[in-house]
Amino acid sequence: MQAEKCSTFPHHKWFGIALQALVVLAHKDQPCTSAEIAKRLQVEPTLLRRVMAELAREGLLETKEGKDGGYKLSRSAGAITLADVYLALQLGEPLCKGLEQTTGEHEFGQEMRQAFGEISEGVKNSALAMLGQGTIEQLTRRVCDLKKGNR
Repeated sequence: MQAEKCSTFPHHKWFGIALQALVVLAHKDQPCTSAEIAKRLQVEPTLLRRVMAELAREGLLETKEGKDGGYKLSRSAGAITLADVYLALQLGEPLCKGLEQTTGEHEFGQEMRQAFGEISEGVKNSALAMLGQGTIEQLTRRVCDLKKGNR
């Protein structure tokens, strides 16, 4: 499998990378280097460091420099919701941006753009509500269950 390439701007792939990295860290008591995490996720270390920098900036991770340095969760995995992670990445682009891009500049198009904006906002709010119910700890447990074959 080829490593995910680095991207300058946050996008929705960053969310998946961030969740995977946090699940890895949930299993660790000591700081874990970006190289270790990148190898486990099979992503480019530069991309991972950009994602991790956003999570650290938003207080979800602690970072330690030096020989014994790396990343670790700033609080328990049960106290970090999936919504916290999504919001920390400030993905910016609405989940349904494509809807609004299909409308024209004419009167009907503008009316549809407003209606699509309302739909997009509803989808975003629903997604955040759902993500707010899940935690890194729950995701970690689910992955462990799948590994054990408890589907």
